Amino acid sequence: MWSASLISLSLLVAACTDNAESSTTNTASAATTETAGTPTTGADVTPKSTVPEVSAADTSGIDTHVTDALGTDTARTGSTTDFSTLAPPTGEEMLVGLVNSEGTPGLDFPEIRIDIMAAVDYLNQHGGLGGRPIKLETCAVKGSPETSQACAQELAGKNVELVLVGLDLFPDYPTYTAANIPVIGALPILPGDYTANALFMTGGNATIAAAMAAVAKDHFKATSVGIVSSDNPGSNGTEASLTAALDLAGISHTTVKGGDNETDAGYQGLMREAAKDNPDVLVSLYSDDGCIGTIRGRASMSITIPVITTAICAGRTVLNEVGDDALGWTFVGVSTQADTPELRLLQEILAPAMGVEPDQVDSAELGLGALGLIQIMSLAKFANMIAANGDTVTGPSLFTFLGTEPGLTQWPNGSPIECGSAEKYPTICSFIFPVAEYVEGGQVRTIAGLEAVSAKSYLP
Repeated sequence: MWSASLISLSLLVAACTDNAESSTTNTASAATTETAGTPTTGADVTPKSTVPEVSAADTSGIDTHVTDALGTDTARTGSTTDFSTLAPPTGEEMLVGLVNSEGTPGLDFPEIRIDIMAAVDYLNQHGGLGGRPIKLETCAVKGSPETSQACAQELAGKNVELVLVGLDLFPDYPTYTAANIPVIGALPILPGDYTANALFMTGGNATIAAAMAAVAKDHFKATSVGIVSSDNPGSNGTEASLTAALDLAGISHTTVKGGDNETDAGYQGLMREAAKDNPDVLVSLYSDDGCIGTIRGRASMSITIPVITTAICAGRTVLNEVGDDALGWTFVGVSTQADTPELRLLQEILAPAMGVEPDQVDSAELGLGALGLIQIMSLAKFANMIAANGDTVTGPSLFTFLGTEPGLTQWPNGSPIECGSAEKYPTICSFIFPVAEYVEGGQVRTIAGLEAVSAKSYLP
């Protein structure tokens, strides 16, 4: 289930903003707020009464790329991006910058850099970026605007062609723009990222919240939802996106907020309070230990209302702890992982960095590093398409291709790339989420019909 690692970032990284934003006054556990399921006043979108799309984006009428059974993406010219068949690149070296948050408690994600570096090592033996070998210049930020600005100035001074952003709370977009350096990020975190001069491979809290609303509306036919959430700036931002999406879906909602860490009795109280009016669906925005606490709390209170949550709660550590108490839980951002060529390639790329044999690389335990791996390998795929069409691969040309070329799909799962297709979120390039459920005996399986849920219908 290595796609779970990617989507779990949306809630996890939001919680990390506690370190960068001013604190708010916590409310007592089980304090509630309730609103009717009406559109947000002043919203510039129309409430949807129909169910959202649950399949890949409609590409009829445009020239698309097709992913075959071997994971080979065939462009208009018939070129392929089967990395294993590509020779070492021989073109001009491409200098690429990488900015990532490391070395600060709560904002320490070296695995993103490590996995990108492992992919660069692999690509430098298998085609590079469209035939150009890659030289990576890395810079660590510490969760402050000053360190983000310092990294931007350092990379601009080194004349990088392209900047990749792993996780950075305060990217210095003005410096990159002034230096004509395109920025491609892995995940937008704060609201300013959604309208910056950049593109992001995934959509962050806004899209995962909208996908939750889509699942509640389409799959569960819900008209009411009870939400449990920790009361901190990051979770509060996710909860705000979710309630706005539920408003657009015409679903009434009640939110119960608790502490970041509760006792067993505290989690039981949260779940009991959220379920007291018998909503059609519950949503949990807790992560890590909170997943265990809310799953056990629901089971111990004999609550049978189904629960929607993020992929964080589908992690092996959580499910090993709670077992069949997770029956009735649905995970947005998780798909059943089969033995595919893409999985074997992932294992081949990461094995040297992890110091193990490829078959010992567990895709379910990649954590945040999966985000960086998807980012760089998708860009390599697009660079190879540019080169196959006879065009020159540069940082700016890769940025333009990502943002404008129709029919692109993400490596390795084939999710559509649709940069700019959501008016209020022009930097987001991906809106599709798989959805899975826990089944008896410790298994998680993709729900038929929910293999590719689009978040766009209920983006607030």
